[in-house]
Amino acid sequence: MPASPDPLQDAGSTVLSARPLALRGGRQRKAGKRPGREEQDQGRVGVVDIGSNTVRLVVYEVPSRLPIPIFNEKAECRLGEGLSQSGKLSAAGVDRALRALRRFASLALAMGVEHLELVATAAVRDASDGVSFVERVEQTCGVHVHVLSGAEEARLAAVGVLNGSPLADGALADLGGGSLDLVSLDAGRIGTFATLPLGHLRLAEESAGDRVKARALLDERLSTVPWLDAVGGRGLYCVGGSWRALARVFIDQMHHPLHVVDNFTIGFFDAIKLANLLAGLSRATVERLGSLDAKRADTLPFAAGALAALLERTRPREVSFSAFSMREGQMLELLPRHLRGQDALISACEGQAEREGRFAQHGEEILDWMSPLFEPEKVAQRRLRLASCLLSDIGWSEHPDYRAIHAFHRVLRIPYPGLSHPERAEMAIAILVRYGGKEDDPMVMPVRTLLTEVDLNRARVTGLALRLAHTLTGGAPGLLPQTPLIRKNASLILELPRDPLVFHSEAVERRFLRLAKAMTLKGEIRPTAR
Repeated sequence: MPASPDPLQDAGSTVLSARPLALRGGRQRKAGKRPGREEQDQGRVGVVDIGSNTVRLVVYEVPSRLPIPIFNEKAECRLGEGLSQSGKLSAAGVDRALRALRRFASLALAMGVEHLELVATAAVRDASDGVSFVERVEQTCGVHVHVLSGAEEARLAAVGVLNGSPLADGALADLGGGSLDLVSLDAGRIGTFATLPLGHLRLAEESAGDRVKARALLDERLSTVPWLDAVGGRGLYCVGGSWRALARVFIDQMHHPLHVVDNFTIGFFDAIKLANLLAGLSRATVERLGSLDAKRADTLPFAAGALAALLERTRPREVSFSAFSMREGQMLELLPRHLRGQDALISACEGQAEREGRFAQHGEEILDWMSPLFEPEKVAQRRLRLASCLLSDIGWSEHPDYRAIHAFHRVLRIPYPGLSHPERAEMAIAILVRYGGKEDDPMVMPVRTLLTEVDLNRARVTGLALRLAHTLTGGAPGLLPQTPLIRKNASLILELPRDPLVFHSEAVERRFLRLAKAMTLKGEIRPTAR
């Protein structure tokens, strides 16, 4: 398959906006008038992905920050089943898809979705009856369907992945039921792309279930993409439902302490060993894998075989699995430009603080107050510390006896992009300590293995500083600047106003001295010089 030198250009303009007739009765703008991106600064947007295997609706709340999904449902329709032999969509799959799409359009109306985008991918694009299927969908649901080209699909997948991994470097691989989209990434820049007929459904059908033949098809078609040679020693970013299912199996098999697929990363040799192992399993054995949806049992070995072949072809340093893909890329394209430029993690944490915090969100104030403890500091470390500050009031409404461990688990598993697994662990332990939790708790110990001693100590100091900050101020903004922290030689100094009635207490002194001890410094509380 030919590779384009510029997918951003070749993919064409942004996907056409849906003007769903079914939504006109709600807060929909006038039919025929496409809202400009700068207009779409509030309300809800929905994206329906009509794939070869599944049809999925995701609805996003769009406030003044990057949106988070508030609804996510898929229907396994298998539109592309039998496509490689017949050239047509599965008749049973069409019926299932139309039922699902009618439901999704109705749900979008009930949820007050202002803008609903329907996009179809490889199966509809390649089928001889794809056009008639699109016409039926539009007639039944009153919603425009945009059939993505291979270039558009690849580009949007890259936009979605870069939202969570902005400096991704190497190649993105998005495996669907009907196709494999490949995009080169250069430290966050989208490069060349290719779309190959190597989806897990298509592989199973074209090989007639023969895995040796499937591997030959994989090797032959991957060899047509010369730029894959440049991936060696860099990263491979895997996207798609079947590879996410594969990642869950990997997590179980490796006894990885964090059951979160997004940014789950393993080295090349572990990845290829597990991929080859799963590619050779019988269906009965696959069904016994507890972490796997039984509906994927037929094609999971082919998805594993596709990963193994791609790993052999590219030889990356490591493999990362992403929960963000084409749908998220499509959602981002619907947003005003000023939202798309936000840091996805910080934006999500700010939104969480605004929704759940007791007081006005003041993460930057806490961040600046404790900064003397962390000088010098890398940009990535400061970003992680800011996220921890923003989430430092996340457990205030929990029962005091369970506050620390509940907050630990919430932060560990937040569905936000832009966090590696070690970063999740560092943030979660910082919040655990902020609430007085014990680092040697049996539920915490496995997660600690994700951190170096340096990172663990940083989490500990962050948590103790957060605990002190909230003790000093009760969480209220505007008070911390009156109580500066000063690190000088072998001492840590906390300055309090000369009339310290608001700030000084036995709890403040105890928590400050514990912070100083964790830093192996001598603690001193003294009146402010001002």
